[in-house]
Amino acid sequence: MSFEVIPAVDMRNGKCVQLVQGVPGSEMVSIDDPVAVAKDWVSQGAKTLHLIDLDGAIDGKRKNAPIIENIVKECKPLGMKIQVGGGIRSFENAAELLNIGVDRVILSTAAINNPQLVKELADEFGSEHINVALDSKNGKVAIDGWKKESEFTAVEMGIKFEELGAGSILFTNIDTEGLLQGVNTAPTEDLVKSVNIPVIASGGVTKLEDLIALKNTGAKAVVVGSALYTGKFTLPEAINIINEDL
Repeated sequence: MSFEVIPAVDMRNGKCVQLVQGVPGSEMVSIDDPVAVAKDWVSQGAKTLHLIDLDGAIDGKRKNAPIIENIVKECKPLGMKIQVGGGIRSFENAAELLNIGVDRVILSTAAINNPQLVKELADEFGSEHINVALDSKNGKVAIDGWKKESEFTAVEMGIKFEELGAGSILFTNIDTEGLLQGVNTAPTEDLVKSVNIPVIASGGVTKLEDLIALKNTGAKAVVVGSALYTGKFTLPEAINIINEDL
């Protein structure tokens, strides 16, 4: 895959939101119709959509599943790839999403708590459909909607999950996530150097130059949320600068 800018559609209580460092109640953006938001990103040139059920991630209940299904129905026929995370706690949760046409499921807490789940899903559906999210806070992987820190580093977990069959890793630097203060590329670069599967970067993107910096780490894509929703730059501008940097 060539480097790609992927817009985020994060959902909480049926709305498209952007939280500061994943903290409930810190919404800097709240939009009533996530389906319309997703279709708008498609019209602006997105090739992949990043859908997160924040209710699922934070509370373990996938309240926004019907909205995600609607986005898949509306956007897949337009050629979109769709990756979904948030509250995927079981084989059945993941299978349900893959069976409705989701291209990649993103496992986080479930993967850390039950690494064998990654292998089971990869064996059944193929590695390319299984992504593991490694969300790093103070150098350690965070779980349970970022409320708890594990004892593992992202590099340790990245190596482990590659061996178990994950086809890609979503790496979020929580220390910079949602603050709109720029990226810290070092942790992403460390992870990229440690694994052979694609790493998708996330967290802290504020200006167009941040996209180039993350591309230069060797990451294969970047998920962007707050910077797009608050008008720091547009998706077409982001796509253009990446293409110019080829």
